[in-house]
Amino acid sequence: MNYNDHIIRDPQICGGEPVIRGTRVLLRTILASLAEGCSDSEILGSFPTMTSDDLRAVIVFAATSAEEDLPLPGVPDLNAYLAR
Repeated sequence: MNYNDHIIRDPQICGGEPVIRGTRVLLRTILASLAEGCSDSEILGSFPTMTSDDLRAVIVFAATSAEEDLPLPGVPDLNAYLAR
């Protein structure tokens, strides 16, 4: 899924915070709701302008952001392993 179809950052909307396209629903609000244990249906009920694809895009966005922030694990030294 390309989250860019569902999420925008525009300095004129919510100070440039990422939001669901066509809304002022902040991604951090949705992520906080997920972290609190809200179900998909509860979130979609609270934000009727959102779709289930929007919700999936929020998760993809968060996963991609986390991947960019996490350090890459080191590559094991194969020669040291083989020398055992």
